[in-house]
Amino acid sequence: MKKLLITGGSGLLGQHLNLESSEKVKFHTIYSNNIGNCNQFSSSKININNKHELKNIFNIFNPDVVIHAAAITNPVPFQDQSSREYFETNVSATKSIGELCELHNSKLVYISTDLVYAGYRGPFHTENGKLIPATLYAETKLIGEEKVRQTCDNYLIFRTSLLYGIGLHHARCHFQTMVENFKTSKPVKLFTDQFRTPVSLKDSSKIIFNLAETDLKAETINLGGTERVSRFELGEILCSVAKFDKNLIEKITMDDIPSFPQVEDVSLKIEKLQSFGFVPRSIEENTAEIIKSP
Repeated sequence: MKKLLITGGSGLLGQHLNLESSEKVKFHTIYSNNIGNCNQFSSSKININNKHELKNIFNIFNPDVVIHAAAITNPVPFQDQSSREYFETNVSATKSIGELCELHNSKLVYISTDLVYAGYRGPFHTENGKLIPATLYAETKLIGEEKVRQTCDNYLIFRTSLLYGIGLHHARCHFQTMVENFKTSKPVKLFTDQFRTPVSLKDSSKIIFNLAETDLKAETINLGGTERVSRFELGEILCSVAKFDKNLIEKITMDDIPSFPQVEDVSLKIEKLQSFGFVPRSIEENTAEIIKSP
């Protein structure tokens, strides 16, 4: 890989991908609204729904690899969002990027989600597991997967689990909110009945970059951690490592939030990932590193 293009470069994962790529390859990162850390690198503000802008950046940069991390990611639409916006960004733009990758002989690395799996069929879904997305976000990401397979031959699809760590600039995740609340002795409500295999932002960006560099193609890969935990258990690990007060954790269930999508268990089996030589670090190890970071 000589040249890498990253979409969604100002997002939660995208900014970590920027850092992971910065000293290893010539890369260009694109963003739409918030700039994040993109201003520290070669970057452009681009609307990925605009085919002309996409075509132009491919013609100028001519990437060997494209990591497509841009998406609308909130599970339930905000008040001012429509389902059309989800489909335009998560499906139509993905198709356009896939077509451009095929035209330019670029490898496409597509970031999907563990939420495409049937949440009632867990634990430990394999890549061939039953797919029943419970949210509009997950549904459009799954359709995006199909657009990738239909439009190009050289691709990797990563179904990422719950990402945890500290977001950069405007980007945030729930783990970061937990840290901030516990530090100020504020209570945190955490589900006891939803299970994931969380993977850190640092590990996931490293794994995605390293596999993007290989000749591996036409693979769908679960990208999760090695431990199946509930949100409550993740909070307990955080408290144990950082010496926060566990009494600040308030147990709740998904039924306590009527509008919350009922996804019980989308924990991932990661044997395929491990077969390629990648084993994410434990939650405890990552959390210790996160807490020590300034």
